[in-house]
Amino acid sequence: MFIHRLDEQRWLRPIEEADAEELYERTAANREMLAEWMPWAPEATIESTRDFIRSGRKLLADNEGFQAVIVCDGRIVGCIGFPRVSWADRSCEIGYWLAHEAQGQGTVTLAARALTDHALRVWKLNRVTIRAGVGNVRSRAIPERLGFTFEGVLRQVERHHDGRYVDLAVYSMLASEWPTSAGPGSASDGLVVDA
Repeated sequence: MFIHRLDEQRWLRPIEEADAEELYERTAANREMLAEWMPWAPEATIESTRDFIRSGRKLLADNEGFQAVIVCDGRIVGCIGFPRVSWADRSCEIGYWLAHEAQGQGTVTLAARALTDHALRVWKLNRVTIRAGVGNVRSRAIPERLGFTFEGVLRQVERHHDGRYVDLAVYSMLASEWPTSAGPGSASDGLVVDA
């Protein structure tokens, strides 16, 4: 197990079965905001939250990615992780969400920097991708702030519960482009991924 400190108040740790109720409560409290950009949010239940946690634990056990909770002052405020890693292609994707009350403090930027650094420097992958709804300005600001390259838009690629299709902006970072010193919150500061 790992705990990666982003700073004195914020850290990442692997998602655990015991997180189900707190994670569901945070999701339910932010459902309206999340539903605009996350297709799973409108129908999230305690059971679907447990399923998400089990799948995140399986990703870790199978060495195919992992999911972590973002903790601030001892409370879960969101999630970040690698929903898929392709060892054959040496690439992965980062996904994240953060509760409204925790936004605007650089938390996801620090967390995404740590995961990007881990993927490119520790796992020695070649490519990290982040996808975000075209209109999701806050989510898109993360890869832009970290120097990812905007590659384009996948049109109507994500279907949401209400039947609408969402265009996703795609950003990538290649190992050859990632700075040697990734700054605060980087994997060199102690991100260790272990089942």
